[in-house]
Amino acid sequence: MTSLARIPCTIVTGFLGAGKTTLIRNILENAQGKRLAVIVNEFGDVGIDGEILKGCGIESCPEDNIVELANGCLCCTVADDFVPALDLILSRTPRVDHILIETSGLALPKPLVQAFQWPAIKSRVTVDGVVAVVDGPALAAGRVADDLEALAAQRAADDTLDHDDPVEEVFEDQIACADLIILSKSDLLDAAGAEIADARIAKALPRAVKVVRAAGGKVDAAILLGLGIGTENEIDARRTHHDDELDHDHDDFDSFIVRLPEIADPAVLATRVARAAETPDVLRVKGFVPVAGKPLRLLVQGVGTRISHQFDRPWRADEPRTGALVVIGLKGFDRAAVERALLAEEPAALSA
Repeated sequence: MTSLARIPCTIVTGFLGAGKTTLIRNILENAQGKRLAVIVNEFGDVGIDGEILKGCGIESCPEDNIVELANGCLCCTVADDFVPALDLILSRTPRVDHILIETSGLALPKPLVQAFQWPAIKSRVTVDGVVAVVDGPALAAGRVADDLEALAAQRAADDTLDHDDPVEEVFEDQIACADLIILSKSDLLDAAGAEIADARIAKALPRAVKVVRAAGGKVDAAILLGLGIGTENEIDARRTHHDDELDHDHDDFDSFIVRLPEIADPAVLATRVARAAETPDVLRVKGFVPVAGKPLRLLVQGVGTRISHQFDRPWRADEPRTGALVVIGLKGFDRAAVERALLAEEPAALSA
């Protein structure tokens, strides 16, 4: 790559819990010699996804090449957040070969891609492609994300709500802008479920786009990187729900952080997270917690009925062994109920 060549960027979008971070981590671990950098945009004050990626310890993408942007959706704050982050990455030595951008689950891809048309950006980087990660089991169950039963019931009862539902609009806008779609968690789909998921994607697709099935985020880096599409040159022609809006916001969503002390039993915490995730209008619970007698952080993720936990990396000597779980949901969800569930001392207390 010459010094004048533009650096390709892959934008990875997708709804909450779809598997974006898992996919990117797999790419970092199988970079095939490419020097990579990552911009991670999250919804909330704690950069959980960025911490997951930094914990990889991968030579091709050192910690300095992972830039976290929190407290603001990247598609709403392009000028304030994205450009400085890009400047920082482009100043790195040695020069990176490819940049991965993980948007928040609430982000609309189009405004971000359009920023690549700006002269100060266009001369230095290009959009190699937009990758949308979609939750296979959720689609098979008739949802765009897990645990949205209340919204699904409203849509079934009144068809006029389809375009008023922000969750549906975010999903459809992400699909409309995609150059490649990853159908995640395909190992959890039977033949009938896979057919339903494929049909749901096809219904939202305005043009021919390849759909790749993946389990555990395992997709060959050669499939995702090097698409060479230059999406910024085509994005204006891709119609979305928000094309006629001068601006948009995410007032339909809310998030907060629950701080947790050291725990004794990961299984007990998983039960608490499961109960918290069952709270109406809660979309996702995700974070790190210290476990007594263990030097490693416990990564906990809850999306609907799917709860996972695994040890991530050792706690650093300079960081407090304090747990933090980010809870994301629709505006007005019951924070007190979530806190009661997460802070309960015993599983039995969750029913209180």
